[in-house]
Amino acid sequence: MSVIEARDLRRSYRTRTGLWKREKKVVEAVRGVSFAVEQGELFGLLGPNAAGKTTTIKMLITLLLPTSGSASVLGHDVVDDAREVRRHIGYVFGGDRGLYERLNALDNLRYFAELYGVPAREQKQRIGALLELVGLTGREKERTEGFSRGMRQRLHIARGLLHDPEVLFLDEPTIGIDPVGARELRATIGTLKGQGKTILLTTHYMFEADELCDRIAVIRAGELVAEGTPATLKQRVTGGHVMEVETFGMPESAVAAVRSLAGVSTAAVEERGQAQVLLVQVGPGAEVTSAVLGCLGGVNVGRVSSREPTLEDAYVELVSGQ
Repeated sequence: MSVIEARDLRRSYRTRTGLWKREKKVVEAVRGVSFAVEQGELFGLLGPNAAGKTTTIKMLITLLLPTSGSASVLGHDVVDDAREVRRHIGYVFGGDRGLYERLNALDNLRYFAELYGVPAREQKQRIGALLELVGLTGREKERTEGFSRGMRQRLHIARGLLHDPEVLFLDEPTIGIDPVGARELRATIGTLKGQGKTILLTTHYMFEADELCDRIAVIRAGELVAEGTPATLKQRVTGGHVMEVETFGMPESAVAAVRSLAGVSTAAVEERGQAQVLLVQVGPGAEVTSAVLGCLGGVNVGRVSSREPTLEDAYVELVSGQ
């Protein structure tokens, strides 16, 4: 039996539109998502904004009821056995909410330990161990309002581990954190995995997913479009190469022309400072440099280079639907 199982999960809701909000529209946030996470596995759920990642997680942690389908955590149904599911899971989300600003880190953890029902005789030792794990030992007497975003996220992780859950849900835990803080947080997540925790992680950072995840599922518009190890997903594009063209003021018509070229798998534009970079995924054995540059007639072109594909390239191919 898998630790986490989602079976044809669906979630829709009604929203009112129009000037007077009289028109009702049904929005399908999650449309038939199925996957399984095994014991001790770090499973990544990737997708663009509004793809359905957080909605899926909220159904798995019992905060939302599925419209249809079913899911279980450690064999407990998320609808019928919601209380039992909550006893065995921890949830950590990105952002500043969820902590009491005027309390110091120690008092925050003491308060949540009471809410989680951690026995009083165990609280001191457990809180001390968690502060050490997340690198906040020595800072526990400081008010949370003075913490950096990275420190807050580490405190979020400590809070989510107070009751020693077997399963941990991490919803974009490193969002908005500086590179040093994010690296420290990834090291903490790696330590948790080494301790045997089963972890479901959502992130927008592909290098992070590549470094941490055993397997990855990619969700687009509420549907899973791919699942496998990072290496398996990269194999979707590793038969060819990626051409990068630095441009300035490229129209969509030029991008469409590049996409239509023989030998081109996908083409997308990425903003990098003042410039745009056209990323062209080229199929095995194809040589399209001249043809691509020909499609950019009238567009200012800077550096042109070629490189091996990455997980991000595979992700872009999957979510672009090209």
